Amino acid sequence: MTFSAEQLTRCPLFDGISPEDLPGMLSCLGARSMRADRGCVILREGSPAKDVGILLSGCVQLIRTDFAGNRTIMMNIAPGQLFAESFSCAKAKLLPVDIFASEDSEYLLIDCRRIMTSCTHACAFHSRVIFNLLQIVADKNLALHQRALITAGRSTREKLMTYLLMQAKEANSARFSIPFDRQGLADYLEVDRSGLSAEMSKLKKEGVLDYYKSDFRLLSIPTKDTIE
Repeated sequence: MTFSAEQLTRCPLFDGISPEDLPGMLSCLGARSMRADRGCVILREGSPAKDVGILLSGCVQLIRTDFAGNRTIMMNIAPGQLFAESFSCAKAKLLPVDIFASEDSEYLLIDCRRIMTSCTHACAFHSRVIFNLLQIVADKNLALHQRALITAGRSTREKLMTYLLMQAKEANSARFSIPFDRQGLADYLEVDRSGLSAEMSKLKKEGVLDYYKSDFRLLSIPTKDTIE
């Protein structure tokens, strides 16, 4: 598999590293290039938590499945982002989630120990990569905290509106797109898909929002009573 320097430079793990240094750095880190077809599990729950993944193209999701077989999307990973790094850095023995390709995807896998331990060549980029990785892990933890605030809602409507308001704020616009289809959104919010569709229809009839597939528009700023 071939990939461009542009695909790598948009990854925050490589912030502050020149494109000319990337090939030597990847060789030093022992990066392995991989592909996964849509629907394939990249890293399976229960497998050793040792690799850091870098998504080059496609889309990857972190999926938690409970004892009854119910799926929850913990996080959506876009090109340039990392996956599995929090578990590997935390020295978790086994992955607690499945990492799943929701589109045809290309990615790199790097043994976390190769990143966190300076090599015998004392490469200048190593300290920078470690700093970047710690920053990414901290940011990812904040994202998981944000998701916890969303799923703490008492009703499907409250979870949905909390999520949509956060998305609007992030986009700085009443018009925005989300990275989920209906089933994906239901899994992310931890709600029933039919109940989610019913609430969306109600909010549309009430003039609170409009939507088409994954594109949304807030038509009015909801009050606390409207959300609950």
